Amino acid sequence: MKTQRRYDIDWLRVIAIGLLLIYHIAIVFQPWAMLMGFIRSDEAVEGLWKPMSMLNVWRIPLLFYVSGMGVYFAIQKRNWKELLLERSKRILLPFLFGIIAITPLHFLIFQKYYNLPLGYYAHQGHLWFLGNIVAYVLILLPLFIYLKRITESRFAKGLSLFMGNPIGPLALSVFFVLEIVITKPQIFELYAETWHGFFIGLLAFFFGFIFVYSGKAFWVTVLKWRWLYIALAAVLYTFRLMEVPSIGFLVAIESNCWIFGLFGLGYKYLNRPSTILAYLSRAAYPVYIIHMFVLYAGAMMILPLEIPVLLKFVAIVIFTGIGCYLIYEFLIRRIGFLGPLFGLKWNFKNEKETERIVNSAESTS
Repeated sequence: MKTQRRYDIDWLRVIAIGLLLIYHIAIVFQPWAMLMGFIRSDEAVEGLWKPMSMLNVWRIPLLFYVSGMGVYFAIQKRNWKELLLERSKRILLPFLFGIIAITPLHFLIFQKYYNLPLGYYAHQGHLWFLGNIVAYVLILLPLFIYLKRITESRFAKGLSLFMGNPIGPLALSVFFVLEIVITKPQIFELYAETWHGFFIGLLAFFFGFIFVYSGKAFWVTVLKWRWLYIALAAVLYTFRLMEVPSIGFLVAIESNCWIFGLFGLGYKYLNRPSTILAYLSRAAYPVYIIHMFVLYAGAMMILPLEIPVLLKFVAIVIFTGIGCYLIYEFLIRRIGFLGPLFGLKWNFKNEKETERIVNSAESTS
């Protein structure tokens, strides 16, 4: 079965991972950075955290939504065995390799920076996200296979009708609200290695699949009502800044409103091929895997410099971006056996063919 590639979804994944780098760098300049295991700047820039607090309620759920959408597209041309094999190669292998060889690196840099005894141990670190994805595929695959078989059923048609109403997608926020009521997270944004993070990711992953499964209705809805979703999210974010009571209840709705607005904007402006997207889409996954130790290395070298603190922030952003690019471009991308360890496709010829197709599409558009 042929499926039309959704370039807007690819773009949103790339943008979310790019924002993740900036978010993690901003943590370095917060007074509580060491509590999160980050190298901490002696000079705090707490003003950075206001925009980060807006970003943080939707950046990880967005990635889970997009990952669920990716499974929908993958399952259209694979049976369950082929899907498990493909996800094992693309997600499980990099996850296991990263636990052993990548995530310990930034903790070694942390120990070196603070003159602590150097010690190595395997841990998932920021790669917890990949571990969750593996679990979600295993848990939800039987349901996804079943839904694939009933695409012409009354359920599928009713779902499409439901998603055609602006209240439809938003109504699903009730599940995210219930998740908060049940898990009672102390901080909504604390996703890593928590039950809250696991279940909110499971919901987003499942509904990401459902949104694409429902057909064009969902995309028409978020396109038409994108500014309504964004306006509602902005109002709820303002309430959060003002510390309105019962904020934990509202933040789940705010999170989804930002995401639905972004889906609408992406569908309108980003659903077109480009050579830049083709490159960034392949680079995003490896960059996500390596960015933490590059960030820590930059912090270790730049923070001691006698320069203004905001300049340090900018310098670490630039260092991390360039460092990740160089490692990806000249090591991961060019040394054949490294690619699959960082989530790249095993068949390099397919990558070249993808570039050819994208170039052809651009020239005719």
